[in-house]
Amino acid sequence: MITRLNHVAIAVPDLAEAAACYEALGAKVSEPQNLPEHGVTVVFITLDNTKIELLHPLGDGSPITGFLDKNPSGGIHHLCFEVEDIADALARLGECGIRVLGDGKPKTGAHGKPVLFAHPKDFQGALIEFEQE
Repeated sequence: MITRLNHVAIAVPDLAEAAACYEALGAKVSEPQNLPEHGVTVVFITLDNTKIELLHPLGDGSPITGFLDKNPSGGIHHLCFEVEDIADALARLGECGIRVLGDGKPKTGAHGKPVLFAHPKDFQGALIEFEQE
């Protein structure tokens, strides 16, 4: 079901400052992208073998605000794995008793592809995102 690691997401208190650090190290850095349906602004750092997603709160009620309140310096927020078929992934997660966050239906993610988030309590404390290839 899982084919590869797509990205590691890091919540950051200052998006421009964080992006500048990666850019100074020679990484390819995307322009900020607002995702109002997820309550975040993201920047992607593209590496040869994966990506890093920098997350910053967008608007009131952003899920990242609470994370940054607990971790003011920022930190790893989630891991994203690619799957061939998001509907199959949803069915398999259900068969394993793994809870899907939100309404349990795929949403469109930052790459314009369907995504699901599994409850961290069902993945050893790690928030896991699944993105259809």
